[in-house]
Amino acid sequence: MKKHNGFAFAASLLTLALASPLNAAVGNSYAPVVDSESFDSVKQRMEGAKDDVVARHKSLLEERYDLADKPSSEITMSKGKPVQTGVRVKLANGVSWEQLSTMTPLQIKQKGVFPKGFLPLPHPNHSEGGMLFPQFHIDEIKKQEGRDLTRFDLDFVMPSHFLPEFPAPIYLTTRPDLGDVSRGKEVTLQNYYELFSGVLNPKQLEGLRLLVTPFPQQQFNATSDRRSAQPSMGVACFDCHTNGHTNDATHLVGDIRPQERRHRINTPTLRGVNVQRLFGSQRALKTVEDFTEFEQRAAYFDGDPVIATKKGVNILERGSQVHFMGEFQALLDFPPAPKLNLFGKLNPEKATESELRGQEIFFGKGQCAACHVPPYYTDNLMHNLKVERFYNEEMINGMLAGADGPIKTFPLRGIKDSPTYLHDGRLLTLEDTVEFFNLVLGVKLNKQEKQDLTAFLYTL
Repeated sequence: MKKHNGFAFAASLLTLALASPLNAAVGNSYAPVVDSESFDSVKQRMEGAKDDVVARHKSLLEERYDLADKPSSEITMSKGKPVQTGVRVKLANGVSWEQLSTMTPLQIKQKGVFPKGFLPLPHPNHSEGGMLFPQFHIDEIKKQEGRDLTRFDLDFVMPSHFLPEFPAPIYLTTRPDLGDVSRGKEVTLQNYYELFSGVLNPKQLEGLRLLVTPFPQQQFNATSDRRSAQPSMGVACFDCHTNGHTNDATHLVGDIRPQERRHRINTPTLRGVNVQRLFGSQRALKTVEDFTEFEQRAAYFDGDPVIATKKGVNILERGSQVHFMGEFQALLDFPPAPKLNLFGKLNPEKATESELRGQEIFFGKGQCAACHVPPYYTDNLMHNLKVERFYNEEMINGMLAGADGPIKTFPLRGIKDSPTYLHDGRLLTLEDTVEFFNLVLGVKLNKQEKQDLTAFLYTL
C-alpha cells in the first residue's frame, strides 16, 4: 500500500508537470517537463532579449543607488580590498534622512517617499531567475577547470567594487595558527587536495571535495533546458560560497510561488556556521546538514522535484557525504577582529573614541543588540521587520515587492567582508544598512551617532 501511494504521488506530480505549459500563464507551481521549443530557438530568442533585460536592471540600480567607486582610504576587508563607503541609497526629491526619521511609517507610505533602495531588490531577470555569478568567478573557474558558468541570457551587472574580495581568505577553527589557508587561491577541484591534505582529516577532506564538485542545476546541466551554451557538468557549492565565504552570487529562493513573489537571495557567507542554529535566510532549517541536503535535492532546481529528476538530481548519502560536507563547513571561522576581547566587545585600549561611542549606541539607543547578541552577534532566531509598513505593494521588473516575512539574524562578525547587505543585497554599504535600520526600527539616530555606529560595525 505504501509503494502504491508513493507511485501515485509521483504520478500526480508528473501529470501536473506534463500538463503545464508556461506555468506563469496558468498560475501553476510546476515548470514544463516536455520541451516545447528547441534549444537553438530558446538560445536565439533569449540572446536577442538579453541587452534589454540587462539594461532594464542596470537602469533600476542607477535609479536606486549611487554606484560610483568610492573606496575607503583606511578601512579594508580582511585581505586588503578597500570597503565602499557612504550612503548609496538615493532619496526622493526634497526629502532628507532627518525628515524621514520624523515621519511615521504610514506618512512615508502615503507620501510615497520610502527610499527605493530600501525596497526588495529583484533578480536581474526575475521572471527567469536562476543562479548568476560575477564575471571574476566565471573567469577563474574557466581558467582552472575549463567549466563555463556563463549564461547566454544574462550578465551579472552589480559593479565589482561593491562585492566581497576575491578570492576570499579561509580561516579554520581547528588551525588558527595557519591564518589564511587558501594561500591566496580560489579553492576548486583542481587544487583542494594540495592545499588541504595534511590540514584536514580524511572525512573533512572528502567533504571539501564534494563542496567543490559540480553537480547538475537548473540553469547548468546536460539537458536542452539550460542557460549555458554547452551542456554543463553543473555548479559546485563553492561556486556561490567561494572559499567558504561568498562572491555575492544571486538566485531566487525555492520555497515561494508564484514566480513574482519569490525573493531574491544573495549568497551569505559560510563563516561561523559552527555557531549558527538556523540555515537558509527564511527557511529556518535546523542543521547545516539539512541545508546541504535540501540544496542538492530541491533548491538547485527551484524546489521542483520533477525537474530535478529530469536534469540529474544528485542525491547525497546523509550518513557519510552530507555529514562530511557539514563537518568541513563547521570548521570555517570568522576573520580576525583584533579590537575585540573574549566577550566580543571592544578592548578600550585598542578602539577609537568613535568606535567606543558606536558600541554604546549598538547596545543602547540603536537597539541592534536586541537581535545581534555578542560574541558572534546573532541570536539564532527569526525576526519579521515588517518593512511593508512603509510602502505599497508594487511590481518591479517582474517581482511583486511585498512583505519579506521572517528573516534569520545573520551574525555580524566579519560583516565588512560580506557586502552587499540584507538577504537580497539591497543595501550596498554598511552606511546604507545603518540608515535602513534607523528608519525601520524608528530609533532616530543623529548624524554623529550613525557615523559612530558604522565605525563600530567595521571593527566586528
